[in-house]
Amino acid sequence: MITALKQAKRIVVKVGSSLVTNQGEGLDTRAIGNWAKQIAALRENGCEVVLVSSGAIAEGMQRLGWKQRPSAVHELQAAAAVGQMGLVQVYESGFREHGLHAAQVLLTHADLADRERYLNARSTLRTLLNLGVIPIINENDTVVTDEIKFGDNDTLGALVTNLIEADALVILTDQPGLYSADPRKDASARLIGEAKAGDERLEAMAGGAGSHIGRGGMITKVLAARRAARSGAHTAIASGHEHDVLPRLLRGEPVGTLLVSAALPLDARKQWLADHLQVSGRITLDAGAVRALRQEGKSLLPIGATGVSGEFQRGAVVAVLDEQGADIARGLVNYSADEARRIARHPSHEIESILGYVDEAELIHRDNLVLL
Repeated sequence: MITALKQAKRIVVKVGSSLVTNQGEGLDTRAIGNWAKQIAALRENGCEVVLVSSGAIAEGMQRLGWKQRPSAVHELQAAAAVGQMGLVQVYESGFREHGLHAAQVLLTHADLADRERYLNARSTLRTLLNLGVIPIINENDTVVTDEIKFGDNDTLGALVTNLIEADALVILTDQPGLYSADPRKDASARLIGEAKAGDERLEAMAGGAGSHIGRGGMITKVLAARRAARSGAHTAIASGHEHDVLPRLLRGEPVGTLLVSAALPLDARKQWLADHLQVSGRITLDAGAVRALRQEGKSLLPIGATGVSGEFQRGAVVAVLDEQGADIARGLVNYSADEARRIARHPSHEIESILGYVDEAELIHRDNLVLL
């Protein structure tokens, strides 16, 4: 932990809804002020910090007098719109006390899926950091439906970590860290001090849903750590109630759980491909094609494709699946969905006779493909 976090200079901090809203009782201005103080201390030590904060929907629920999180999309959007106002106001006040400016940045997964918007978002965030401003990021729940239904800010924190190529992701929660089992049900459960991000055993340990206030659970944090590790970032999961938790983590103190990245960072373009959560199509491969991709680093040829689903055009990002339906890769496809279906299971030299032209011999070239 000392080695992994002590050298971090660019950090993404994610704070959960239960912490921000004191378990749904309303915005905890004292806690937010305390985190602002800790982040100010990190800034004085030369660290760049981006804050990903949940809490808009929970704060909106409190302001509207709702006790249970609604399921109707328009009600969730309304709660987000109401709550976002108070959330940003409290953060701005907290940082102003330490002479820092804050900036609100609302993102959707679509912003990060589009290459041009992705690059624009990265440039904006890097400019804010260079100016000494603290970006406060949340999903744009007011206008997006898929993110409200399926998304979580643990994943958003990992995506932002990769976007700005941060050194570390710190996920603050209301739990001390990741346990070997659910401590509420198993008295023998032990706190995991350190592990490798992406270790499949961690996912079994982390099973379970979040609170009635937030949508995430420990499983989303473990998966976020695996995602962040692709850009070489380490992830710490710790309690936001710990005294001076952020400075202590960055000093290398053993607080919470550290999930270490052991992989070589992907280059920026392939990281963008890997971070596509929503795709317009999927291509299923036979065992031989999977082996060629994984073990031999080859391109995906049409003959290895056994199925094509969805509708997409040339240049779209698609998911690549094995025969069992497991998601194994992302790639920029060279042919439309209709064309891919027609040439699937055929050798490359037959493409021209089937389509009337040949653009590329590969369905997805290895330079445009990243394994997950």
